[in-house]
Amino acid sequence: MTTLTIITLTGLLILAYVFDLSASKTKIPSVILLLLVGWAAQQGVQAWSIKVPHLDMMLPILGTIGLVLIVLEGSLELELNASKITIVRQSIWLALVPLVAFSLGLGQVFAYVGATSFKNGLVNAIPFAVISSAIAIPSAQHLLDQEKELVTYETSFSDIFGVMLFNFIALNDSIGWAAVGYFMVEILLIFIITGLATLVLTYLLSQITHPVKFVPIILMVVWVYALTKLFHLPGLVFILLFGLFLGNLHLFKKNRYFQLLRPDILHTEVHKFKELTTEIAFLVRALFFLLFGYLMETQSLLNVLTISWALGICSAIYALRWLSLRLFRLPINPYIFIAPRGLITILLFLSIPSAQATTLANKSLVIQVILLAALVMMVGLMLQKSPAAPSSAEPSHRG
Repeated sequence: MTTLTIITLTGLLILAYVFDLSASKTKIPSVILLLLVGWAAQQGVQAWSIKVPHLDMMLPILGTIGLVLIVLEGSLELELNASKITIVRQSIWLALVPLVAFSLGLGQVFAYVGATSFKNGLVNAIPFAVISSAIAIPSAQHLLDQEKELVTYETSFSDIFGVMLFNFIALNDSIGWAAVGYFMVEILLIFIITGLATLVLTYLLSQITHPVKFVPIILMVVWVYALTKLFHLPGLVFILLFGLFLGNLHLFKKNRYFQLLRPDILHTEVHKFKELTTEIAFLVRALFFLLFGYLMETQSLLNVLTISWALGICSAIYALRWLSLRLFRLPINPYIFIAPRGLITILLFLSIPSAQATTLANKSLVIQVILLAALVMMVGLMLQKSPAAPSSAEPSHRG
């Protein structure tokens, strides 16, 4: 049985790697294929009456680790300089405005139809308003560099703002000046923690000479994030800023204190760290979506009672996205299609306190919205022309 499990698991992960390799040519997001494979594995287990232990508890664990690694992976690739100010500003507004508007609108609908308070309706609506960086960033890899940057920034900010808004609404019994003041203290704390943790982790990255060094640092990154989450702090801010710092060391090369970090060695180590982060992120992401597909129940997938809600929510997502792109004077294509819901939606949905849950926002609705949004993205990206390969004479943007 153990041997069969190893063969099956490694075979599924190799298949996930094939999906990743073929995604740039087929334009099919690997997440859709992973979900289908996971669901097919469940049908096989049931058909052959194979005993499998309960895996439900693994989903939030893999999801949390995957979210950390995916945001870290994306932020390590981002470049900061004066020319990027516009794209960062656009990304922040494009992430924030639709998130708040959609949450307020759907929250009001949930409250009215579900006969509950607006606060409870809002808590249940926020998971549907957040764009999934776990799906969007890998799916945007074949786009132009500027398009990939905007997607990475926007989806990372969407995750951060979504988690912050969810915690702010869900964890405060009443929303007043006291709650706002406490929230501002949390923001201040996370910036202090980010500064200290970034300096310590960067110092360790430059100083450790033991053959095993990158995995412990990744574990410490996850540990710091989990610790901030325990105290309901926006830990994704730390992940994003830590990745941006490591990915833009050239900005600090004139600082005399930066020389204490041995910059020549540090640049080499950061490159290796990026490679390992990318590989581990792929592994965790693949396991998460395979497991989510495996845990999908067919009756939830085909629930006719929620499909009209799912279609309505997805229609609102893309209508609001079209308006937002027009408002911020961004091209409609390809950005309008890149608004998937996924890992962060699942994590926030699982985090809804039982006292604030509503029957309208259920597992069936979450699954259907995720799949519909992924299918829209797949079709939209298939219709996009592949970008021309850059000239070899084109200068590098990295400093």
